[in-house]
Amino acid sequence: MMNVQMQTINQKIATEYLKFFYPPLRKEIAQLSKQDNFAGVIQATVNYLKNLLQESKINIIAHHIKLMDMIYTGGDTYVKDMIENLFVRSFESFKKHTKIQHWKLLYQYMPVSFQMIYNDQQKKDRIFFGK
Repeated sequence: MMNVQMQTINQKIATEYLKFFYPPLRKEIAQLSKQDNFAGVIQATVNYLKNLLQESKINIIAHHIKLMDMIYTGGDTYVKDMIENLFVRSFESFKKHTKIQHWKLLYQYMPVSFQMIYNDQQKKDRIFFGK
């Protein structure tokens, strides 16, 4: 059997995945991509998930978080930094704007890598900002 090396996911490849994963955002993602605004692409996905959260669509959000983890796992340093600093960072806002049982369920569905990043962010926020 032949070993196939997976290509590292850069922002262009990540954007193509996100256009596929988020059909309602395809136009917006394409426009942001043309402007070389990967941070905007990630923020658009966060905003979309926040809307789903208001509709209590926890299973759909959990699915999208797992898809983002797939990009994160294969991502280059830039892609990983953007996902950590925008996508995972947004989980605190999710927590504040949802019912506690929904947050617990969402956290439970969250990939371990994102749980670890989120918990580390929370710990650092408490140290640096007294939150």
